[in-house]
Amino acid sequence: MKDTVVVGRVGRPHGLDGSFVVEDASEAPERFAAGAELLAAGEPAKVVASKRAGQGRLVVKLDRRVERGAALEVPRDALPEPAAGEWYVFQLVGLSVEEDGGRVLGKVADVEPWPANDVLVLDGGAMLPLVDACVLQVDLDAGRIVVAQGFAGPG
Repeated sequence: MKDTVVVGRVGRPHGLDGSFVVEDASEAPERFAAGAELLAAGEPAKVVASKRAGQGRLVVKLDRRVERGAALEVPRDALPEPAAGEWYVFQLVGLSVEEDGGRVLGKVADVEPWPANDVLVLDGGAMLPLVDACVLQVDLDAGRIVVAQGFAGPG
């Protein structure tokens, strides 16, 4: 397992001072606050400035130049424990998903944010809402998620 977690990517330049738009930015604002430390393209970097630009896009400037597309990461052990009933996306990706009753539906390939709720995207293309009515159990230790019958369609 990787020791770091991607919290964004270097996007297009913003202005002439080396600032850039952060693509796929973490929802935790402290990750990109001025003074925050992270890894940019695998090397330590410090956020010098951070602001919101048009359409709410996050714009940051680091203490060094980083190529567009480079991953912005933080050490896994720097992340706070999620609240009860909450998980980080990296904890869910790769878990086996099965219906209550035992039918295996696949593995979580990604978690996508949708307007009403997040959605589990399975490796076979199925999408399941990440809501209490669907997700009955998340067992990180056993590596599985149990979902209610009827959400995945006939099998």
